[in-house]
Amino acid sequence: MSVVTGALGSLAPKLLKLLYGEYKLQKDVRKQVQWLHSELESIHAFLRKVADVPWDRLDELVKVWAREVREASYDMEDVLDTFLVRVDGGEPSDPSRLRRAMKNMGKVFTKAKVRHDIAGAIDDIKKHLDEVAERRQKYKLDEMIMSKSITSASTIDPRLTAMYKEVSQLIGVDKSRDELISMLNLSQPDDDAPDKKTIKKVSIVGVGGLGKTTLAKAVYDKHKSQYDCGAFVSVGRDHDLVKVFKDILFDLDKNRYENIHNTGRGVDLLIREVREFLENKRYFIVIDDVWEVRTWEAIELALVENNHGSKVITTTRNVDVAKASSEVYKLKQLSYDDSMKLFYTRLSRADPKFLNNHPDDISKKILKKCAGIPLAIITMASLLAGKPECEWSMVYNSICFHTTDNREAEDTMKILSFSYYDLPPHLRTCLLYLSTYPEDYEIKKDFVIWKWIAEGFIDGKQGTRLFELGERYFNDLINRSLIQPVENGWKGIVEYCRVHDMVLDLMRKLSSDENFITILGDNVEGAPAPSNVRRLAHQNRITEHINSETMVTGMPKVRSYTAFKCFIDSRDQFLRFKLLRVLDIVRCNFEKGCHLEHLGDLLHLRYLRIRFYGSFPELPIQLANLKLLQTLDVNGTLPASIVHLTELLRLCADEKVPDGIGKLVSLEELRILNGCSDKALKFLKELDSLRELRVLEFTTFDMADESMQRDFVESLSNMQKLQHIDVYNSPWLVDTAMWEAAGFVLPRPLHYLGWQFIRFSKLPSCINPTRLPNLAHLELSVITMDDQDLKLLARLPALCYLHLATQSTVTASNINSSDRSFFQKLRHFWTNAMVLFEQPDEEDTSVSLHMWDGEDAMPFASRKSNDSRKVVPSGVMPNLEMLDFDVPLRALKDNYSDYCWNIGLEYLPSLRELRGVIRCEDVPGAEGDAALAALRDACNVHPNHPTFRMHRSLF
Repeated sequence: MSVVTGALGSLAPKLLKLLYGEYKLQKDVRKQVQWLHSELESIHAFLRKVADVPWDRLDELVKVWAREVREASYDMEDVLDTFLVRVDGGEPSDPSRLRRAMKNMGKVFTKAKVRHDIAGAIDDIKKHLDEVAERRQKYKLDEMIMSKSITSASTIDPRLTAMYKEVSQLIGVDKSRDELISMLNLSQPDDDAPDKKTIKKVSIVGVGGLGKTTLAKAVYDKHKSQYDCGAFVSVGRDHDLVKVFKDILFDLDKNRYENIHNTGRGVDLLIREVREFLENKRYFIVIDDVWEVRTWEAIELALVENNHGSKVITTTRNVDVAKASSEVYKLKQLSYDDSMKLFYTRLSRADPKFLNNHPDDISKKILKKCAGIPLAIITMASLLAGKPECEWSMVYNSICFHTTDNREAEDTMKILSFSYYDLPPHLRTCLLYLSTYPEDYEIKKDFVIWKWIAEGFIDGKQGTRLFELGERYFNDLINRSLIQPVENGWKGIVEYCRVHDMVLDLMRKLSSDENFITILGDNVEGAPAPSNVRRLAHQNRITEHINSETMVTGMPKVRSYTAFKCFIDSRDQFLRFKLLRVLDIVRCNFEKGCHLEHLGDLLHLRYLRIRFYGSFPELPIQLANLKLLQTLDVNGTLPASIVHLTELLRLCADEKVPDGIGKLVSLEELRILNGCSDKALKFLKELDSLRELRVLEFTTFDMADESMQRDFVESLSNMQKLQHIDVYNSPWLVDTAMWEAAGFVLPRPLHYLGWQFIRFSKLPSCINPTRLPNLAHLELSVITMDDQDLKLLARLPALCYLHLATQSTVTASNINSSDRSFFQKLRHFWTNAMVLFEQPDEEDTSVSLHMWDGEDAMPFASRKSNDSRKVVPSGVMPNLEMLDFDVPLRALKDNYSDYCWNIGLEYLPSLRELRGVIRCEDVPGAEGDAALAALRDACNVHPNHPTFRMHRSLF
C-alpha cells in the first residue's frame, strides 16, 4: 500500500490467493486473473517511477492518469476484499450488504456477484485496465516520466541564498558557530600532537530550514584562509557524483581546473585526481546537503588522510548519514529571543521601534508556529511585511505555508519537499498518514504503528514482526528529521512524536493532492468529492456535532475513520462505512443511549479503538464476527466472544478479560486494567499459552499465593519474546529462591520491567547485565541488598530509569572517574532511601555512594558544608538528570546541630532536578523548613541550578 500507487501493491498477492486458494474459479476466469496479475505488476512498476518525480514537476496528463489508476486500484481491492471476507469470514447480519457495497463502487464493478460468481467483476476489472493501458500508450506517458527524471536535477536550489548571506545578517548563529569551531579544534593552534594533525570531520544534522548550510558557510568563511586550499560543494538529493567531484576540484583551484566541467572523466579518475591534489596539502572542505550514506562513502574516498590537520564539515538531514561520516553536531532550533529578533529584523530591517517592542499574543503564536526554525521565521515575516499589525491575526488564522503565492513560502515548501521525495514510497505513506492528527498533537508511537499495520502500509518480511518493522519506519522518520521524538519524562524511552507545523502543512497539501486523507472542517483546498473519500478525520470540534446525513451520506468508500474530541450525535453513523478497516474514536462524547451492536457488521475492520468520555456502552457479542481484527482497544468489559478473534495481535481494555484468553495465541500485546481480578489463578495459568507476547501489562488487587506465583513464573519462562512487562498489584511478597527453583528467567529482549509491587527477598540472579543487555527501564523492590547487588544493577548497559525500593543500607565504595560501568546511562533515579555521594579522602579521586534506609546506623560520617560550586568529575551516574529520594530529617544534621546541605550533588554533572521527601515525623515544622532550605541551597550552588521539588512529610 502506497500513497501514490494506491492498493496496487496489495492487489497482486490477493489475485494470487484467488488462483491458488480453494475458491474454485472457472478455467477462463483463472486465465483472466493471471493476465490481471501481470498487468497490475507492470502498472505498479510504472507508478513507482511516477512517485520518484515531485508532484509539482509532473505533467498534468500524468497526474490525471495516476489519480485514475490509484482510485481504480482501491475500488478493485474493495471488490476482492469483499469477496474474500465473505468466503473466509462470517456472514454479516445484513445478507444483502455485499451486493449493495459493490453497487456503490461505481460503474466498473456493477456486474460483480456474491461469493463464487466473481467472474463478472474480474472481467470488468480487465476491461478497465485495458483502457488505462491504452491511455498510457496514447499519451506516451512513459516518455514524459523519463524526461522529467533526467531534468529533475537542473532546477534552481532555493537554499542558495543561505550560502551567500553576509555573517552580519545572520542572527542566532554565534553560539552554534563557536560550538562547531570547538568540535573542529579550530580555536586551538595546531601543534605536533598526533591528535591535532589527523583529519577532523564533523557532520551538522537537522531538519530542512534549520540553517545547516548557513552555519557551515559561516565557519568555512571565517577559517578557510588558514588552509592551503578549500572547497564548499553542495551535493543535493538528485546528485551526479561526477559533477560533485568536478565541483570539488574547481573550488580547490579555480585556475587549474577552470575547464574541468568540460572533460569526460569518470568517477574513478576524478577521485584519483582529488587525492593527488590534496596529498600534501592542509585543506578545509565542506560537503553540503548529503542525503545517502553511500554517497558520503564515495566522497570520503577522495579525502586524503595526510596528517596536516585538515578539516571536513558535512551537512545532512539524516542521522544515519551523519553517524557514518563523522562526529555528529545536532543543530538546535533558535532560542525564543533569537527567534523574536530574527522575526522583527526581517519585518523592519532592524527598525529600533520594532526591535524594542514587547511581542504581543499574535507574535507569540507566530513564533510558536515557527518553532525556532529560521526559514519558517523568515517566511512568516515576509508574509506579514508591509501589513499593519492589526491585520496580523487575520493573516495568521488564514495562512498555511502551501496556500500562498509568496516566493519565500514556496521556497520553504520546496526545501521541505526535498526530504519528502527522498523517502522510499513506504515511508512517504507512513508520514502522510500523520496528517490525520491535529496540530501540536503528541502522537503515541504504538497507536500509529498499529494503524499503519491495519492500513496495509507495512509489508511483512520473513522472520520479522510487523510491529518491529513499523518501529524501524518510525525511527527512520525521526532520523530523517521529519518528525520530532518525545520522550516519556526522564525515562529515556521515545513513546510519542510531534510533527512540526510547517511539515504538517506540507503533508496536508500532499494528502489533499493525492486524495489520501480528508479532514472535515478544515476546508482543505482541492478536497476530493465525497464519493471518493478514502480516509476521513474529524478533529477538535467539541461544540459541534458530526451529522450523519450531511457528513457521512455519499461516502461509501471510506476505509479509515478517525475522530478526536468530537460529539457524535448519531448512534451508528460510522457503521455506515461498510468497507472500514480502521475505526479510531478518541475522547469523544456520544449521544445518550448509544449502542454498538452493529460493530459486528464491519467485517473489514483491522483496527478498532473506542475511548469515550463518560460511561461506556456494553460491548456486543457480535465482535466475534470481526475475523480480520488485529487491534482491539476499548473502555469497558470485554464480551466472552472476543476469545474467538484468532487474528488479534493487540488487546487493550479497562476491565477484566473473559475466560479463554489463552486461545488468542497470536497476541503480541496485552494491556488489561483489573486484568485478573477475581479470576487471578485462571488468568495467570492462561498466560502460558501466549508465547508471542511482546508487551504484557495487567493489574490485579488479589494477593498471589505460592501456587499462583508458580503459575506466573512458569508462564514468564515460556514468553521469551517479551520486551515490556508491567504489573500493578497489591504487593506480592516473593521468596526469590522459590521463584528461581520454579525456573524464573527473564527474556533477553526485555527493555522495560515494571515490578515495583513485587517485593523480592533478594535480588534475582537473572537481573544482571549479561542476561539483560537491552533493559532501559527498571522498577524493582528488593528487601535485602548489598554492595555487590548495587554494583550489578549499575552495570546494566542500557539502563536509563531506575525505581529501586529496599529495606537495606548499602554503600558502593571507591568508584573512580575512569570507571565506565557505574550507571553510565542512568537519567532518572528514584529510591525510598537516603542518598549521599562523598569523597572519603581528599587525595583520592574515588567517590562512594551511600543508600541509607533511615533505620540502621548512618553509613557516613558527619559532613561539613562544601562551598565548591564546581562539578567534580566522577564515574558515578555521569548522565543523571533527576534524583528523587527519601531522606530522614536527622540525616541532614551536622553533629546534630545545624542542618547541612552537603549531600554530594557536585558529583552529578548532569543534574537538572532534585525531587523527594524529607521525613519529619514528630519534628516541629520550623525544623522541616530549615532542612528544606538546606537542600535548596545545595541546588543553588550546583552549576546547573537544578529545579528543586522536595517537600516534607510527617510520615
